[in-house]
Amino acid sequence: MYRLILASASPRRQDLLAMLGLDFKVMVSTFEEKERSGLPATPAELVMTTARGKAEEIFRITSRQPETADDIVIAADTIVVLDGRFLGKPGSKEEARQMLLALSGRWHQVFTGLALLHRRKSVAAYEMTRVHFRPLTDEEINAYIDTGEPMDKAGAYGIQGLGAIFIDRIDGCFYNVMGLPVPRLALLLREYGITLPEVKTLGRTGDQKLACGGAAAGTTGEIRSG
Repeated sequence: MYRLILASASPRRQDLLAMLGLDFKVMVSTFEEKERSGLPATPAELVMTTARGKAEEIFRITSRQPETADDIVIAADTIVVLDGRFLGKPGSKEEARQMLLALSGRWHQVFTGLALLHRRKSVAAYEMTRVHFRPLTDEEINAYIDTGEPMDKAGAYGIQGLGAIFIDRIDGCFYNVMGLPVPRLALLLREYGITLPEVKTLGRTGDQKLACGGAAAGTTGEIRSG
């Protein structure tokens, strides 16, 4: 069995990977997400390229050490897209406020890119989920920003936290909006012979349309090399 290394400091991604019952080690990548110049223009290409950059940074370290040379490095990158604009993590409270004002009462897209690197094979994929915000008041936005929750999240909100109260519809994968589409990741891990319990049970049920791993509700893509 391969060992896994998660190239992310995100507590949410760590929690989701642990939810799958996988043993993994965390090595934080310092790859700069905001250096977007020269990178692909489409959201799908951008998140996959950035995820691969994070994974490659850690892989250069692990591949030189005998005890980690056969490990699989997993990395992810998430962005919010509104009217063709890429919304990453806000750099200030005012930027967070402007993002939330723009998202208020509208649909937007959340893209997450995944990259898995191993010395014999590498794979990359992305998932897209559509999210709709109900109309927000200035008071709600300001109170939410004061909690500090928006400041480390793409699009200035967290679906797994207080930001959930702003969302009235989802079309696609819930976990993708959290930053790690776990059913899609489970499918990629099968490329390395790692199988997980039935992934169709991962997700919420009810009025929200939640699906992952190639379901019609969202959009996915995948590339491989090896």
